[in-house]
Amino acid sequence: MKATGIVRRIDELGRVVIPKEIRRTLRIREGDPLEIYTDRDGEVILKKYSPIGEMSSFARDYTESIFRSTGHIACIVDRDQVVAASGVNKKELWDKPISHDLEQVIASRQTQTYSRMAGGKMMSVTNEEDNNGYTAQVVSPIIADGEAIGAVLLLSREQGARMGDIEVKVAETAAGIVGRQMEQ
Repeated sequence: MKATGIVRRIDELGRVVIPKEIRRTLRIREGDPLEIYTDRDGEVILKKYSPIGEMSSFARDYTESIFRSTGHIACIVDRDQVVAASGVNKKELWDKPISHDLEQVIASRQTQTYSRMAGGKMMSVTNEEDNNGYTAQVVSPIIADGEAIGAVLLLSREQGARMGDIEVKVAETAAGIVGRQMEQ
């Protein structure tokens, strides 16, 4: 654990303010759920809670199934990182923080498609990549209990690839299923 040198007092209602710099660094937004852990040494640990992360084995199986049926790279992300990805090397996308552009697509709550054909611009999936040679993408936000909590992505690196109506419907259906799974 890394010390920050920041000290905060607990107020009369038992609240502690997490400094803005730490919230920004850890991408903690107003309303984000936090899990609280304690250990035997008396430490209190706050961890961002990811409902999609809780079902990571389901997400892995689901992306693998989508990859096998479509032939496209399939990813499930929460609002912070890639939770599962199939069709790529595990180190390439898994557990990487998502890009600001992808955060905005999730917040828009609208399915988006991107294609290099006709000079179209591609969106970076993670902060650590430069589009990674993608030629076509579809992103469908996952909505659960009225909140945009993540997205399902289909990605292609094939020359001349385009995400059509079928890929859009696959991504939207998958996002709907994951969203309903989260509500249960």
